[in-house]
Amino acid sequence: MKETSIFKLIHRIEQMNNANIIRFTKAFPYPLGISPILVLSELHAKGPQKQAELAGTLGYTKGAMTSIAEKLVKLGLAERLYDPSDRRIIRLQITDEGEKALAKAQSIGQEVFMQLFDVLNDEEIAQYLLIQEKLVQGIQDKSL
Repeated sequence: MKETSIFKLIHRIEQMNNANIIRFTKAFPYPLGISPILVLSELHAKGPQKQAELAGTLGYTKGAMTSIAEKLVKLGLAERLYDPSDRRIIRLQITDEGEKALAKAQSIGQEVFMQLFDVLNDEEIAQYLLIQEKLVQGIQDKSL
């Protein structure tokens, strides 16, 4: 019975995630998915970085990172910085427009989640938070 319940839970999580992605995508005015937004967030937080560093941090392949970087540059959300002492060293940097896009993504994401959790009362939110914390702790314990 436990396995059946877990698979049912997994299915519900996928449904919820898919619905939220669709809602986010419809509201977000840029033609980007979550991966480029995560790159913008990383560039915002840590400043200019080599694409290989970004790929490693975010768990993307170098090829995927190249594609993401190209899209961000083409949209004017990021730019490539060439090291004056070694032109082989290229860093990606978020632009002002990229900062605006990231802020918009965060705002829309927050609104999507607020609407999602609006159906829960305070007690249910507290229970859900405890469950999420337990799951995160389980992941952390297993990765040690």
